[in-house]
Amino acid sequence: MNNLQSADKHTFLRNAWYVAALSSEVEEQAYFTRKILDESILIYRSKSGKPIALHDRCPHRFAPLSLGSRNGDNVTCLYHGLQFDSEGECVKNPHGNGKIPKACKVQRYITEERDGFIWIWMGDAEKADKDLILDCSKLSENPASSVGHMYMYNQCNYELLTDNIMDLSHIDHLHGPFINTGGKLSPLIPEITENREGKPLHVRWDWEADPVIPLIAPHMQRPDDKADMFLAVSWTEPSNLTLTLGTVQDSDDYLNDGIMLFDFHIMTPETATTTHYFFASTRNYKMDDAEYNEAKMAGMREAFTTEDKPVIEAQQQEMGTHDLWSLNPVLLSCDAGAVRARRRLSQLIEAENI
Repeated sequence: MNNLQSADKHTFLRNAWYVAALSSEVEEQAYFTRKILDESILIYRSKSGKPIALHDRCPHRFAPLSLGSRNGDNVTCLYHGLQFDSEGECVKNPHGNGKIPKACKVQRYITEERDGFIWIWMGDAEKADKDLILDCSKLSENPASSVGHMYMYNQCNYELLTDNIMDLSHIDHLHGPFINTGGKLSPLIPEITENREGKPLHVRWDWEADPVIPLIAPHMQRPDDKADMFLAVSWTEPSNLTLTLGTVQDSDDYLNDGIMLFDFHIMTPETATTTHYFFASTRNYKMDDAEYNEAKMAGMREAFTTEDKPVIEAQQQEMGTHDLWSLNPVLLSCDAGAVRARRRLSQLIEAENI
């Protein structure tokens, strides 16, 4: 695996769905801006509430359109008054005879709002298949009191964050008691299932927990007894992951008899070395307890921002590059899932650039 070819990580996968924002971030009237794949994006809601995404750059003198004003669903550039509709077409030129140059248009991006996320398609509009959007429907099916969303900004390459979730053995070493697995994951060779026909890449760990991690133990019938646990991660390109944790006692039916967590980790590149991290979580226990939900989400944020984030950002700074393979990293058995995800993404980017 050390001989993998290095991909140009300045080239992102374009024909793919990325999360542009949490639904809660884009208000009814205000403009919202975010850089995605090195492009400045303006997001706002139409009068009907649908999210609209345009390149945040006027084609005349390249001033950010987000500095301008709204006229219904139209955007007026602050600098010279050109006005664009929600499709990016220029509909008003206040200069001279008012003729609109043929090239006077703004890139519009396809969006889809689901399950608390606003998704954006950054590539060829004709290839934007909404069936390819990550299934996060549990977030809408479960009561709001059992669902949480958060956004975190990271100064690192997005694939380092993907690696972090694809290799959960780091929990044994990096995390405190809230989610620590007591050294049980590192000795395991994770089970990997890979299907190249548009299916996710799966990584799974199964072990006997004694004791059960503090995040879960209080909710078990016998909190002080051992239990069977699993962690499973599914990756779909470019960097969208689901993480499922299950715990059972005296059963092998996790779904009906167990305590289960369902987490969604979605990484959207800002640049080659900065990333927007979107996280959401729901569960099958204490589903009507909003106070517990708030505390659990706060604990998850604390764990990531004080444990994962500092190490991964320091890793990026020490690497000094977005290209992991150029540094010839030593690979361990725990890296198998992350390596396969990197390999598949590299192949997709290369195919897109042919």
